[in-house]
Amino acid sequence: MNYRKSSIRQTIPAELRYTRQQFDREFPTDDACLEQIKEQRFPDGMAVCQKCEGPRKHYRVTGRTAYACATCGNHIYPLAGTIFEKSTTSLRVWFQAMYLMGSTRCGISAKQIQRETGVTYKTAWRMFRQIRSLLSEPDMQLEGSTVEVDEMYHGGRRKNGRGRPMRGDKQKTAVIGAVERHGRGRVIARTASDVTGETLRGFVKECVLPKSTVFTDEFASYNGLERIEGMDYQHRRINHESKVYVMGDVHTNTIEGFWSLVKRGIGGVYHSVSQKYLQTYLDEYSFRYNRRASGNLIFPAMLAKVSEKVSLKPSAPTAENQTV
Repeated sequence: MNYRKSSIRQTIPAELRYTRQQFDREFPTDDACLEQIKEQRFPDGMAVCQKCEGPRKHYRVTGRTAYACATCGNHIYPLAGTIFEKSTTSLRVWFQAMYLMGSTRCGISAKQIQRETGVTYKTAWRMFRQIRSLLSEPDMQLEGSTVEVDEMYHGGRRKNGRGRPMRGDKQKTAVIGAVERHGRGRVIARTASDVTGETLRGFVKECVLPKSTVFTDEFASYNGLERIEGMDYQHRRINHESKVYVMGDVHTNTIEGFWSLVKRGIGGVYHSVSQKYLQTYLDEYSFRYNRRASGNLIFPAMLAKVSEKVSLKPSAPTAENQTV
């Protein structure tokens, strides 16, 4: 079919685009990547010098990942405490992996990173594991006045047919999720040891603001949400068992849409995820979902998390610990 050129439009506004050309222009070398981390942690090179005991300007030390105090020469290390500390992998390769991870809508496998960057599969897998550790948002609380809550189960086939697994089923891992229906439309997804009433009510109390309207299905463990002391929830339910999925504004289609993204992403890209690492994959999909209105700016958001989640452990200020 022939389309007029004027009818072809970019679906992403110009201010929300971040292309591979932009990435290559901003981060052509390891030095440019190091400078970015330095600027995040110590804007304009200003940092508190431990020897001078005050804010001082710091300048790059040639051939090292250190910056020296302009007054006394004491070194600071921007990579200390970050996921890049002690890594022998090129810092630009780390940035490439983060860019590729942020530019996809359904995830990218470690094998693909291996092919794109030339690192080993073991290195690519470890890099992804470290990057995903940045994406958790454990303190986030949903602010919308209407919230949908639902649970899903990840893993192999249950022994006794379809439906919710029996208690003690080791094939399935329970995941509880909640999503704002309006406002910012954010989602929280967490693995759980069980889906008892105590667990589900505790999750809702932690993640959902008081006086919110909570939509769930007919699962018995949701009984009593409206009676949680001090929360004043309005609890409304849809009866899926009777094959009713929407009744006016009562439904859980939003959170089920998110489950669909997770299941198809894991099944299509990663194929299999163990219980041990499932939460990190949920963090990745939640992070991307919560910024779906940001266009292609997921990578800058991921990069900002590097300095936000600097380890609190003190690091020895040695050049060997900071090899890139």
